[in-house]
Parts: sequence; structure tokens; C-alpha cells
Amino acid sequence: SRVVAEELLAKAGRDGCFLVRDSESVSGAYALCLLFQRHVHTYRILPDDEGLLSVQTIQGIQAKCFRTLPDLISAYQQPNNGLVTPLLYPVHRARQTADEDSGAGPQQVMCPCPPWVGPMGWAQPPLPRHGGIPGKGIFPKMSPCPCSPASDFMGFMAEYLNHHLQLDLEALRHGHPQLRHLSTALVTACRPLHRQIDFTLAGLETLARVFDPPMSPRSLAREQSLLTSDPDLELLLNKISTVNNLLASLEKKVLKSLQETVARHNLALPSVTAAPPPTAKPMAVQSFEVRAGCHGVGPTGEPHTCAQVKMGKSQRATLMVDVESGTVAITKRGSGSPEETIPQDKIVQLIKYQSVQSKVRLMYDRESQKNLSRDFIFPSARKREAFCQLLQLMKIQHSNLDEPDIISVYVGTWNMGSTPPPRSLASWLTSRGLGCTQDETTACIPHDIYVIGTQENSLGDREWVEFLRASLKTLMAIDYRVVALQCLWSIKIVVLVKPEHERRISHVHTSSVKTGIANTLGNKGAVGVSFLFNGTSFGFVNCHLASGSEKTHRRNQNYSDILRSLVLGDKRLSTFDLTLRFTHLFWFGDLNYRLDMDVQDILAHITKKEFEALLAVDQLNLEREKNKVFLRFSEGDISFPPTYRYERGSRDTYMWQKFKPTGVRINVPSWCDRILWKSHPETHVACNSYGCTDDIVTSDHSPVFATFEVGVTSQFVPKKAPGSDPKALACIEWESIEVIVKTASRSKCYIEFHSYCLEEAQRSGENTSQSCDIPGFLKLGWSAKNLPMLNPILPDLEYLGDQHLLLSIKGVESCESYGECCIAMRSMIGSMAQQFETFLFHRGEETGSIRGWMKVRVPKDRRSTRERLY
Repeated sequence: SRVVAEELLAKAGRDGCFLVRDSESVSGAYALCLLFQRHVHTYRILPDDEGLLSVQTIQGIQAKCFRTLPDLISAYQQPNNGLVTPLLYPVHRARQTADEDSGAGPQQVMCPCPPWVGPMGWAQPPLPRHGGIPGKGIFPKMSPCPCSPASDFMGFMAEYLNHHLQLDLEALRHGHPQLRHLSTALVTACRPLHRQIDFTLAGLETLARVFDPPMSPRSLAREQSLLTSDPDLELLLNKISTVNNLLASLEKKVLKSLQETVARHNLALPSVTAAPPPTAKPMAVQSFEVRAGCHGVGPTGEPHTCAQVKMGKSQRATLMVDVESGTVAITKRGSGSPEETIPQDKIVQLIKYQSVQSKVRLMYDRESQKNLSRDFIFPSARKREAFCQLLQLMKIQHSNLDEPDIISVYVGTWNMGSTPPPRSLASWLTSRGLGCTQDETTACIPHDIYVIGTQENSLGDREWVEFLRASLKTLMAIDYRVVALQCLWSIKIVVLVKPEHERRISHVHTSSVKTGIANTLGNKGAVGVSFLFNGTSFGFVNCHLASGSEKTHRRNQNYSDILRSLVLGDKRLSTFDLTLRFTHLFWFGDLNYRLDMDVQDILAHITKKEFEALLAVDQLNLEREKNKVFLRFSEGDISFPPTYRYERGSRDTYMWQKFKPTGVRINVPSWCDRILWKSHPETHVACNSYGCTDDIVTSDHSPVFATFEVGVTSQFVPKKAPGSDPKALACIEWESIEVIVKTASRSKCYIEFHSYCLEEAQRSGENTSQSCDIPGFLKLGWSAKNLPMLNPILPDLEYLGDQHLLLSIKGVESCESYGECCIAMRSMIGSMAQQFETFLFHRGEETGSIRGWMKVRVPKDRRSTRERLY
């Protein structure tokens, strides 16, 4: 990336240091980064229609074209070629230690990448010096231990890279593209894999044959040919395909055989599908025991205490919430009839006390007295939250809105440990167990959206989805619809919605990223889903990061790779940081961050439920404090024990020792399974529960859940058509913008403006002021004359109050972003300019800050609005 390239050049520190990386603005292009006088100068290298490469020049100057990147670099090592200095010292990428999944020991080092890497990750041969052969000497000698299959493989590869690569290169130059030596190296290296697959294949076919019908023909000759043929790559691929097909069909074959047995012998087995579908029942009236008081609100709006005649300060009472009829009844203790019944349309506001977590103030209107209020103290904060949720649900059900203002979102994550789930997932799907959990009065209220992420899930894709739908139908009596399913090996994400919301979902996108060995295996990685719910964009990412207590840096890198590579959301926002593309982004999964503490001390703290001491040494919390990962994300309070690594079949014991052929590995109990979120400024999102189950014991991880109350916007329909008169248009005006970015470049910049309320993206002129008083930082300024006036497509206040502006600071020469940000328009609406200030982000890193003055002017006849339900 640009940021890493600048860091490497800064460490090198010599004028003429250079490297070549992928361009961040043009797919398939490169960026030549060159250090001169402590500043990084960036030049774009663009391919033409014939694949020839040239350094981008200013208009009117003839570009020099080259067939290969090394040829281009060689030419620009000479002086007087238009660069600020010749290319003198190539800078290599830093060495990276192999992660645990590769099987390499802690001292083994991956081959360093050459200083220029192509768009598909193919390393270009480094610059030939004095007629040397490209490719010679780029890979260090390896000394693999002959006792390990992994090291044997590395040995074959090292032999090819150090000795035979040049032979293939020479053959290619003479028109022979077969790469004979590479093929020989791969065949030799894969021989142990042949033996393993032959052994596995024989066992699978034997098992499959047991369940074959008696007349089913089998081709013994084919099996013999698989086991005795000479090993080559095509045969290996055929074997892998056969194993894949067998594994995919074996479960169905066994199920069919057992079903035929049941039918043949008239056996009666319990069946979920045979049970009659549950019917939706009206929600029962819920009651809450409280201590109640009475307050009034005077004409100025200031609260004052009313005379307490019949109800003292600690008077006990019962609140009866009837969602179906839309009423709240207050009954004094010992009284048979309600003292007062409040219709939902008379309830004005609920105020939650911060000082007393179990206390709430209910403000409502009454015919004889306006703005009456009462305080209620519940037995616990959880009971208060349940009461507030029920009133929210009652308001939604009885509102006259065609589209919702607020929805509930359930997010669940579970590493299933490659074992089938139990028959019931009720506790997980209803947020019951340990931590901040749902109260029993609200646990079975169905959520609008369920997003369920799993890792090490051995079930078939369709089987898992149907199991979830059947579970929710049993619990909620609702036939949820599938919005999306995305899988990467055993990492899966499923999004389900209520049937009535199906029409509100649009622009569904899915994506996946592999972060396993060399970022090519999907045993680790991420899957993601994004969509629009009416006018609100959602993103969901489920990931499985690198394991091992010592792999914190590797996990950070996994996060960065996922952030950079997931293709989600509006394509027009593809250059923006993933965390800025959505109104609400939820990121969850087996993040695998561990606790940095001795295992015995951890167990002692868990026994005493001293979670604060453990959270202080939680790697994820520590890395977030350093701004290494999940910048500006939020997470609910953790009040449940670590969810990993339990003894399977129980939640009483942590199995912190793992016996491996190489010795005993310590896996300290940790909060590996997490749920975080990030939302645009001035939007509504509230986490109502965050916990884990305590009765699902098939895996060494406990399932984790979180539920959210999320504000959403509808597709706005103005009451009257926008006028063409300029006075009838809303406009966004800028007085000034000042930016500080972390860069060693002196490039001129411009600002790109994106928003759903604009017909198309707009851009500013070049910055009008520039300074670099602080080394490593560039200060840029724009005056009003160089900033565009923006005209939203609709001028209505109600519409504009929900909109956001995305800004990207881009270099004039490279068109690459130095940082992006999001600004909420609601606070900027008015006749006077308002100041804004926020951080800049790029590829998950904080790259600077931006501040300025702006205003959003709305025509007088378009300033009506309405109150939201949240």
C-alpha cells in the first residue's frame, strides 16, 4: 500500500531509494515511489492496449514505452529522464515470519518479495545488473530439515527456485512455454499427497459402498487405476475431485439409505418436518414489579415534584404492558384494578437514567393535565431494558407509518469445532445464557434480521440454512426468508429476514477473502454480505483469523487484508475505506485474539468473575488502543466468561492444554469470539444484549450473540416536486477546509465528494495552501473559491437530515487517496456555517484529520419534518 511503501522508503532514508507497488487508483497499473530530499514522489506506470508500460507524463510530452517492468526500471536508473532523481537503491519488502497454519517454526522465514510486485501478486524479476540473468539469486538458500513432509516440500521448491527456474526462463525465451522443470518439481513434491489421498479415498469409497443399492454397479478398474497409476498433476486433480464428490454425496447417500430402511420396516422416528407448523400467537400481556413515583412538568419544561398524596416515594406498583392493545396500565400494590391506563399514542418520551441503571422516566399526556411524568425503578437494569423494548415494539406496531423507522438486528457467531450442532439452538437464537442477555419477557420477540456467522462449520450449505430456518420457525412461528448465503470453506454467513421485509432489501452483494497460508487457503479468512434496507446500507463481515497467542501481528494483518480485499457495497465507493461504505457495519467471528496472562492467573480471575482484570490484557483491546485494528469500532460490555477453550460436552472446565506431535501447546482461555460494529455519525444504533450461551457444548467455543436496535430510513418521497428555480434548491456551501495527512509526499491534492443525495461525485480544485512543518505530515488548505457548491437532488429537510457526505483526499498526480471521512449533514443544516472536525482513514488506518466550515441551506417551504420513533 501507499502507506507501507512510504514507511519502507523513510526507513531506507537515502535519496534515490525506490520501489514499485500496485496502483491504488488504477487496476492493473503500478506506482513508482521514489525518495528525494526526505519526500516521496509517486509516478504512475500505466499499461497501454498492447501491454507496454510507460511512466505517466504531462500532456504534450512523448512517453517512453517498455515491454517489461525491469526494462523500465533499468532505463530510469539513468539521469535526465524526467524524474526528480535517477532510481538508485531498490527497497525490498520486510521479511515476514510464517504463521502457525503453515507448519513452520518460529525461526523459519518466508522468502522476501522483490521490490516490485504485479497486480496479480506475480513477482517481477528484479533488475538485471551488468548483463545478469533475471531471476538469479532472488531467493535465499533454504536448509530444510529432511524429517518433515512440510520441509521436504519446501526443499523441492527451494531447489526449483534456486536452480531450475532459470532453465524454465531460458526455455520460455526460446518459445517453449511448458515449464517442464516446474512440472517435475510439483509432481515430485506432491507424491506424499498422492499417498494420503489414496488412503483417504479407499476408506471413503468403502464406506460409500456399504450404503449403495445392491444392483449399483461399481467400477473396480477405476479404483485400481486411481491407486496404481503413475503420479502426475492431472491424476492428482482427478483424485481431489473424486474425494470432493464423495464427501459431498456421502451424507445424502446415507440419509437416503436410512430413510428407505425406515420405510421398509415401518419404523417410527421423530421428525422435525412432520410436526405441524406453529401458529403465530398474540403477545401476552407482560407485567413488571416496580417502585413508582409521580412527577410533573411545568410550563417551562423543567421537571418538578408533585405532591405525594396517595403514592409515596417507594410505593410499589405493577406495570402491565399490553402490546396488542397498545396500553400501559399502572396498578398499585394490593389494588385489584389499574390506577391509570396510558394509551400508546399519549406516551411522549422515555428517559433512561444514567446514574441509576434500573430507573426510567415515562412522560405522557393526559386530557386533564399535559406533560405528566412518572419515575419507575425496576428490580434490575435488564428488566428496565425489557420494558423499554416492549414500549418500542408497541409504538412500532401501532404507528401509521408505511415504512419502519427502526428495526431489530440479531448477530450471532460460533466456531462449531467441525462437529454437528445440537438439535436445539434456542438459547443462542433467543440471546439467553451469560452476560448481558435478553429478559424472558422479550427473548422470544422475533428480530427483523438475523445474521449468523459460523466458523469450522462441517454442515452442507443448504443443510445449514434450512436448519436455521426450521429453528427460527419453531421458536418464532415465522418463515424467515434467505437474503444471502456466502461461504469460504467452513466459514459461513447467513442473512435471514422477516417475510414482510423481503421487498425492502435490495443491492445484495457477497464477497470472500482467503487469509490462510500465503493468502491462498480458505481455512482462515472472511465472508461478507452487504445490502440496502430501504435507504439504509448494511454491511456484515464474518471472519476467522490466525490462531495462536503469539500471532497478534498476523491477526492484525489478516484484518487489514480483509478490509482491503472484500468487495462489498456500492461500486462507486470502492475507493473508500470499507468501514465508511455503510451506514452500519457489523464485524464478528472467531477473531482469535488471546489473553496475555499466565493460564493459572486467568483461571483464578474467571473463578472469581473478575473479568475487568482479564479485559485489561485482552489482545484485541490492547491492539485497538494502539489504533492497530478496528479503528472507531464499538463493542458491547463483556460480562460473560471467556468463550474458548472449553472441554467439549461441558462448560465447567477449560481445556487449555493441546497435545500435538510437536509437543504440548498452551491455549489460554480467551474471548476469541467477538461482535463489533461501526456506524455513520449521528445515526441510531443501540446494543441491547451481548453474551454467550451456557448450554450448547458440542464445540470448544461457546456461541456468542448480540442484538441491536437500529434506525433506518425509507426511500424519501417529497410531498411536492422539486422546483427548477435556484431558490427552490438546497445547497451545500463550504467556507474552508484544512487537512493534515500522514505522508512524505509533496503532491498537490483535490477533494472528491460522494453522497447518495448527489447525482454524481463532485471534486474540488487543487489545494490553495500547503506546508510540511512537521516531518512525515503534509498540511493542505482549500479556500471557498476552490470548493464546489453542491446541490442535493431533493431539498427537503426531512430527507437531508438523514444524509451523509463522504470525502476523499486524493493526489493530483497519482489519483490515490490519502484518507477518507464521513460527515453527517444533520448538524450542518442552517443559515450559519457550522464547524466540523473528524479523522481521516485509509485501508483501516488513521491517516490524518480534516476540519472546516460548511452549511446546508434548505428552502423555507421545505423545512417541515417529523419525529422519529427512536
